[in-house]
Amino acid sequence: MSLPDDLCFADASSLVEAYAARRVSPVEVAEACLARIAEVQPELNPCAFLDPETTRAQARASELRWIAGEPAGPLDGVPATIKDLLLSAGWPTLRGSRAVDPGQDWDEDSPAVARLRESGAVFTAKTTTPEFGHKGVTDSPLAGITRNPWDSDRTPGGSSGGAAVAAATGLGVLNIGTDGGGSIRIPASFTGIFGLKPSFGRVPAWPASPLSSVSHVGPMTRTVRDAALMLAVLARPDARDWYAKPFAVEDFTAGLEEGVRGLRIGYAPTINDEPVDDDVAAAVDAAVGVFRAEGAMVEPVTVDLPETRRIFQIIWTTGAALMAAGMSDDQRRRLDQTLMAAATIGQGFDAVTLAQAQFRRAGLAAHMAALHRRFDVILTPTLPDTAFKAGRNHPGDPAATTWNDWTPFTYPFNLTGQPAASIPCGFDRDGLPVGLQIVGPVGADALVLRVARAFERVRPIPLPPRSAAD
Repeated sequence: MSLPDDLCFADASSLVEAYAARRVSPVEVAEACLARIAEVQPELNPCAFLDPETTRAQARASELRWIAGEPAGPLDGVPATIKDLLLSAGWPTLRGSRAVDPGQDWDEDSPAVARLRESGAVFTAKTTTPEFGHKGVTDSPLAGITRNPWDSDRTPGGSSGGAAVAAATGLGVLNIGTDGGGSIRIPASFTGIFGLKPSFGRVPAWPASPLSSVSHVGPMTRTVRDAALMLAVLARPDARDWYAKPFAVEDFTAGLEEGVRGLRIGYAPTINDEPVDDDVAAAVDAAVGVFRAEGAMVEPVTVDLPETRRIFQIIWTTGAALMAAGMSDDQRRRLDQTLMAAATIGQGFDAVTLAQAQFRRAGLAAHMAALHRRFDVILTPTLPDTAFKAGRNHPGDPAATTWNDWTPFTYPFNLTGQPAASIPCGFDRDGLPVGLQIVGPVGADALVLRVARAFERVRPIPLPPRSAAD
């Protein structure tokens, strides 16, 4: 495989092949990523923490392993970033918050970080997140505003906005995101990259989040194959997560190129009859035509999931209330006001209301399971709109503190635990990316990747301009 002139835009498979053939060194690639970070960070602000000397040391260690012919794993030497919600030994995890004490012993890895480290990945940065990942855009009292590489006046979405920008601009080939209501897919849609929220429990997570029952960890990348390679590593077991399911260890690249001929695909132009921007609707309609042309049997489907917004609001805000309840008065005063607003709402729900919400989730999951007896996957827009102004929490109401009213197509699948991916499928009138969401049955992560790859072969994922100012 050939490598691009700018090594930070190479894919993982090409890098590993080049390392094995001694055509390029992990040190050269790490230096390219660090140079790119220096170029991008001042304008777009995707990085929460940088430690170039540790990055260089990891790259030198990888180089020696390749020289010895003893790579640590399938991703040895591949640059990776870590969302600043995930523990990473030796680096602080401040979660976008001034309420977190940076002077702790940072001596443990979360499961996803541990698996990448064991595989020899080279960590280039920790990426920005809103405080404790609590909203659908990426700004925080600690790190400030992160911006979109397609237009720096726009938000990249959130809460994995820093990871999305890192993927789009070449700061990391592999980027770890988290998704508790759309936090991988929202920024993937807004920034034009690929992001996968795996089946619930597929990727172990620890420490447990107050939102553990809807929270997922997954890959954010520039190609579908890189996401498949990354997921195979992230999904290895870790005994610390009692939510993790006993999925068999898979090679998610197996069958990736099999295409969609003969698959039954349901197309839902909306969910719960939510309105969709005309440009988004047109781009998604055109994308669905690709699957028909590739031999899939595509049929329209109506997806009605009653009460999803109410159910999700109860679960999300009570999780915020739980988090805030463990803080001192001084810590709470330091929090983003939108997070405290969510916690205040959550404090108003009693135990029976929360139990009812969790009970009603079962009905949503059963409804989707029934639909998947008819359809292998279901396609929807990822979001009803494209990226809005940075520094705001809402596309319509500058004073709004909520986010789940403008993300009605993402959080339903956190409630049901299904795998769901976003892949770019076009642009709006302003040249901003539009996302197509691919949803599969629980456990069918490989199928979602296969369908995404079939689309990517026809419509390769475009890169943004080298800088938002170009």
